[in-house]
Amino acid sequence: MSEEILINVTPPETRVAVIENGVLQELVIERSRQRGLVGNIYKGEVCRVLPGMQAAFVDIGLPRAAFLHLSDLCGKELEKKGSANIEHYLHEGQSIVVQVTKDPLGTKGARLTTEISIPSRYQVYMPYANNCGVSQRIENDGERARLRSCLEVFREQYQCGGFIARTAAECVEEAILHSDMNFLLKLWDAISDKIKNAQPKAFIHAELPLSIRALRDLYKDRIERVRVDSKETHVKLVEFARIFLPDMVDVIEHYNGECPVFDIYNVEDEIQRALERKVKLKSGGHLVFDQTEAMTTVDVNTGSYVGGRNLEETIFKTNLEAAQTISRQLRLRNLGGIIIIDFIDMQSPDHRQQVLQALERHLQKDYAKTKITEVSVLGLVEMTRKRTRESLEHILCEPCSACGGRGVLKTAESVCLEIFREIIREVRQYNVQKLLVLASNEVVEMLLDEEADMLAELEAFLGVRIKFRAESEYNQEQYDVVLL
Repeated sequence: MSEEILINVTPPETRVAVIENGVLQELVIERSRQRGLVGNIYKGEVCRVLPGMQAAFVDIGLPRAAFLHLSDLCGKELEKKGSANIEHYLHEGQSIVVQVTKDPLGTKGARLTTEISIPSRYQVYMPYANNCGVSQRIENDGERARLRSCLEVFREQYQCGGFIARTAAECVEEAILHSDMNFLLKLWDAISDKIKNAQPKAFIHAELPLSIRALRDLYKDRIERVRVDSKETHVKLVEFARIFLPDMVDVIEHYNGECPVFDIYNVEDEIQRALERKVKLKSGGHLVFDQTEAMTTVDVNTGSYVGGRNLEETIFKTNLEAAQTISRQLRLRNLGGIIIIDFIDMQSPDHRQQVLQALERHLQKDYAKTKITEVSVLGLVEMTRKRTRESLEHILCEPCSACGGRGVLKTAESVCLEIFREIIREVRQYNVQKLLVLASNEVVEMLLDEEADMLAELEAFLGVRIKFRAESEYNQEQYDVVLL
């Protein structure tokens, strides 16, 4: 399997695309006006404590107060007091050092933790922790024991919080790991100095820009090259790689081709397709994605695929292909939270198990943490995917101004009948002789054409004269009844 990372940099926006075998698998977008907050450290001020929710709202200088739950308080503090009451730890007006774990999503503020963590290439440093750990993605028991021993020795030597070995630390020499840990300690010392001198609601430390985070978090041994279309960013990436990823310097290229870097693998077209509701499968079937505030649903359909020997085999093959496509689309669209997948009903328990295993296997490539349940009695697969930033749709799109994001509009006939009811209400409430109705072109045309007889009867019944004016800026559901 060949992999590449493409980095497209413009002043207002940076985009990173992960390509596997020529196909877009993951896309991360960061806009200069809307930079992600995850990883940022603030000195906040508690503005409200909610004992009923065992949580608090913290002002960190953003438009909306951020949310801090009892379970996200520093482990040392919880162990020291041993209380399950948020009021024993926080009070209004209290200054507190926090880190963002989830960006603001929709109407919700950012999610916070007081368990500060600072990532590097090979480790994550937790200054307030007292233990060490190893990434679950490292499965070799011998390697896990080696890494844990290395981390414990260093921690005891310097008496300095805790470390977690990341997946990239597998088989890395101890000298390199120690150098990485020393860098993290120096960085934390600098952050600590800022915290001491900072006022409440102050910004303390920012996460690295997206282009550098892409090298730190997305780079793997099998990545053949990283292409970046900005000379300035290329220089910064090479400087960063020389210090932290020396084996990666040679794969970082400055791309100056005539066609845009994202056009090499038709990334722009893939982005457009990722915003569509329907996703076609190669077999002829298709998926339908519906994203709501509560959850995302995925419906699998055979479509035009008729298969070969029998219906059960057709359904099984469609579901297998769907499992692979769903795992890719979840990464590409960055869908998180609760996800319900409605695979086509399968009679064979063996087929159901194989489809579930295929989904789990394809999701192993996902950087976000996922959890899958068994197939329910209704034939649904329930899963969760960790959500830390906005989905692709929320970044690139906004709700339709006409339907408000519902995806449907009332018919012109329905609006005409609403207008009739409103006219009756107005005439009975006020003693008027004339009314003016403002509505969209489609509604006014229907009122004066198909509903003309009904309109004449209404005028005679109420004893009023009704005028109409089409407003080009009104959507089909908008109207106003004006008294003259």
